[in-house]
Amino acid sequence: MARVTVEDCILNIPNRFDLVVTAAQRAKQISSGMPLTIDRDNDKDAVVALREIADKTIDFSLVHEEIIGQFQKRFGFDPKDAIEEENQGALFAAHAGDMQTAFDDASNFLSDSQHNAGMSFVEENIEVED
Repeated sequence: MARVTVEDCILNIPNRFDLVVTAAQRAKQISSGMPLTIDRDNDKDAVVALREIADKTIDFSLVHEEIIGQFQKRFGFDPKDAIEEENQGALFAAHAGDMQTAFDDASNFLSDSQHNAGMSFVEENIEVED
């Protein structure tokens, strides 16, 4: 068997980074049991993936879609999420009451200090011995 080189694969996937990601994803697919499109010849999954890329026996767009799918967040209804959101809402409501009390206390303090703005303070000199 001839060795697979990057130059063989780069003709089909010009970006080297894209090539690495695609080959890694295809190797994962092979190790998870997806059928091979070429003979294995005692090669490891990564080498088989590169050989498939060089021979154009796989659909690159399907591999790319699977890569993208791994990074996308799945939206759907999960009862655990609904319960967690409800608990967080109750916790926020409890803290909101505490925050309002703290705000009221601060407002009262400021209004009291504004009334006492005419207070005078005695300045003391403190001597420090060396």
